[in-house]
Amino acid sequence: MSSARIRYAYLKGQTWLYRRNYPKEVAAFLGQQALKQSLKTSDAKVARQRAAEVNTRYEETVDQVLSGALSLPQSATLSDASTSEWATPSELALARLRATLEHSEPVKYQQVVQPKATVQEAARRYLILRQNELRPSGFKSVRYSIELFSSKYGTRKLVELAREDGREFLSLIAQLSPTIGKSERTRGMSLAASVDWSSHGKAKITGRTQRRIWSQVCHWLDWCVYEGELVANPFSSVRFEAKVRHQPYAVPTDKEVRLLLAQADPIIGKVLLICLLSGMRAGEAAGLLREDLVTKGNLGGFFLVRPNQLRLLKTDAAERQVPVHSTLDPVLAKLPSAGPLFPDLKVNDITKRFARIRQALGIDRQGLVFHSTRKWFITQCERTGVPEHFTASIVGHKSARSENGITYSIYSAGISDEQKRHIVDQIRLPAGCSP
Repeated sequence: MSSARIRYAYLKGQTWLYRRNYPKEVAAFLGQQALKQSLKTSDAKVARQRAAEVNTRYEETVDQVLSGALSLPQSATLSDASTSEWATPSELALARLRATLEHSEPVKYQQVVQPKATVQEAARRYLILRQNELRPSGFKSVRYSIELFSSKYGTRKLVELAREDGREFLSLIAQLSPTIGKSERTRGMSLAASVDWSSHGKAKITGRTQRRIWSQVCHWLDWCVYEGELVANPFSSVRFEAKVRHQPYAVPTDKEVRLLLAQADPIIGKVLLICLLSGMRAGEAAGLLREDLVTKGNLGGFFLVRPNQLRLLKTDAAERQVPVHSTLDPVLAKLPSAGPLFPDLKVNDITKRFARIRQALGIDRQGLVFHSTRKWFITQCERTGVPEHFTASIVGHKSARSENGITYSIYSAGISDEQKRHIVDQIRLPAGCSP
């Protein structure tokens, strides 16, 4: 049996750590993506108690922000009486919150604006902060958007930014080619140079990509407001009007699954099979440790999908236990007996390798990417009559299992291990597949 499971906590080395993502609107207000804190113990029993204490502070934070009652003072210290003796908070926002909660009325404070800060300086401070909070792929995306903006407006005083600048920025990014940044020649180009280079081709980035860049820049400006460098986000009234067309992932056909597995690719072949038979995301599979494989008596093996030193999880719902399909037993037996199962494999490696294999096989179908393996698993569940909220529990989706989302989400412990095992055992690879 594995080490004790503690919600929102995971063991890194010999120390338990707590991490729980804030809701989007709360994160924007606090300027922090998640509440992160060391529980300063290797003892699971002690860690469980301390995690409960931290979770209480988390819930208080969220309630205060969402109710509009929270106004964060600038002068809070880390020695507040409400702080547990064992705790050494890593986030200034938590310290400020504790001081606020001592007051029965919302605290009003004078916001101090730093008029000398330039766009480039504020962007640099923000990226340093985000580098320690985001996964590498997520940080890469944020850095691209912020540096793109900074390349155009970097020398400007932050307080000089106006609504017209936001509208101009939107018009410029709409002119960008989808190939920008995908070659050494275009990597690191300024916004002006990127627009000029893009003018030689007809293809432009999608509305979805434009929205991502725009929202990341706006989130940075919201952070500037929180840090006291701006009184208000100058782009808050700028409307994003580009049409966003969401391209659905394609479901691999039986023939395509047979062709892909027949390659027995030495780099991603095993990960491909795991994802097809578990519904895991690429990052979840690539980040598996040997310690994440446990046996539950006559129910067989289970994957523990949880945060670890290799990766974080996309959402709280992503933390789950997934039965190991019997087809995977001989595959897993050949992987390392301790530590990472795929020590040299990154998500970017998986997606690029899959694209090369697909191209070599002549499979050129829009929407067919590695993530399609997850859609294949979900489709198989649906075709075997599995209720949607049962499938959601296995693949790590948040499920509204009642009209108001309360009855099951709060009062249910979820489906049983026996039910999960029955569902996974029903999944069959197409005839003729040889894993």
